[in-house]
Amino acid sequence: MLIKNERLSRPVLSFILSVFALAAIVAVVLAACTSSSGNPGTMTQPPQLLPVLIVQQTPATTYQEYSASLEGSKDIEIRPQVDGYLEKIYVDEGAHVKKGQLLFQINNRPYLEQLNNAQASLAAAKANLAQAEINVTKLTPLVENNVISDVQLKTAKTAYDAALANVAQAQAMVSNARINLGYTQIKAPVDGYIGRIPHKTGSLVGTGTAEPLTIVSEISNVYAYFSLSEDDYLRFKDQFPGKTIEEKLSKMPPVQLVLANDSIYAHSGKVETVSGQFNQNMGAISFRASFKNTDGLLRSGGTGRIRIPRLNTESLVIPQEATFELQDKVFVFAVVDSNKVASVPLNISGRSGNYYLVNKGLKSGDRIVYAGLDRLQDGAVIEPQTLSMDSLLKVRPL
Repeated sequence: MLIKNERLSRPVLSFILSVFALAAIVAVVLAACTSSSGNPGTMTQPPQLLPVLIVQQTPATTYQEYSASLEGSKDIEIRPQVDGYLEKIYVDEGAHVKKGQLLFQINNRPYLEQLNNAQASLAAAKANLAQAEINVTKLTPLVENNVISDVQLKTAKTAYDAALANVAQAQAMVSNARINLGYTQIKAPVDGYIGRIPHKTGSLVGTGTAEPLTIVSEISNVYAYFSLSEDDYLRFKDQFPGKTIEEKLSKMPPVQLVLANDSIYAHSGKVETVSGQFNQNMGAISFRASFKNTDGLLRSGGTGRIRIPRLNTESLVIPQEATFELQDKVFVFAVVDSNKVASVPLNISGRSGNYYLVNKGLKSGDRIVYAGLDRLQDGAVIEPQTLSMDSLLKVRPL
């Protein structure tokens, strides 16, 4: 049977057109893949233009920090030297007092009566002495004229000596009673600030009281105590010149005190003494630095950190933003042959501001990438734009 030429139905025509369109898309994709893999004329991205620093040695000061506790140059515990009821408290906690200022009053009536009793005993002893002296005076000419035996005179003189001793004893009792009466008034031994006052008016206090009445801190000068480990102590001995510890301490530069809010105390201090032995429990040795406290900012019981400066002249200075960290190590991208970059680990010997001090991993004259590290990987080629380290240090000094 012959088939006549008839028009294709619309569904069939749409299917054929779809097949041709799909084939065309596949052909374009295959051509693109072939072009990217085999065509030597393919376009590639140009090297990145990145700032590069030339590494150099620059003198820099680093700081070693140690936790410190603060104490007044004199922290004196005020303790009662007689027993009795606390009758009056003349100062408040935190008050500034002068030497000799009255702080506390203990009930003095028992001690006043003791003084009166001692004075009465002294008066009686003096009367007995006078009577003994009269007897000696009366018997002396009688013995000289052989009217009576000298035994009576010797007995009278012995009684006189005993009476004289009783007077001395009574005088001592009066002095002791006066001292005890004076102890009922407790005065400031130095200029300073009053600490906590745990006992209130009416409290029974005495020589056996566990807590002191208060502590007076003289803080015109404040001591900062800090400790060095045995390893740090040996480095300290090698760091400063001198044959003795005293000579080495005299060569130490002034130190700084970092307060609890991380601010730097206005006055520099001086390390004055070092303990005579290591603490066996902590394996550390204690140092003491002294700071002037003219403004009264520092108080006993405070804390801070001692910063000891150290001048480094042989380390390389690397800005921190030119580094990156990987697995707790610090790296830089060094520019090597053909302007390729390679990651290099660094050995950090200290910090100064926003700079690392490096003693291993780089050498003077090496080039490192300063910025754009997040867009780099080992082997990448860059177009270096040299940045002067001196110009960077002028903008952001050490």
